Amino acid sequence: MKEELIQFEGLVTEILPEARYRVQLDVGHQIIAYTAGKMKKHRIKTLAGDRVTVEMSPYDLERGRVIFRHKDERGPMGSRPPARKFFRR
Repeated sequence: MKEELIQFEGLVTEILPEARYRVQLDVGHQIIAYTAGKMKKHRIKTLAGDRVTVEMSPYDLERGRVIFRHKDERGPMGSRPPARKFFRR
């Protein structure tokens, strides 16, 4: 049986090379995390300042995997880029 994974919530503080992030957990620790495969598959982008859920193994509490990016509380209009106008010849 697989070992139980621990889930924490945190804030992305820095984007590092090779699709890694520095995450400040709500419990006070700072870890290095990478993006989960489903997030890569569905092209979910994570930026500095985003709230995320991180999954960690009990054997290595310095590294984790970002499994969920929480939506902004700003609303749908604040986070979307403006729509492009279509150009017709």
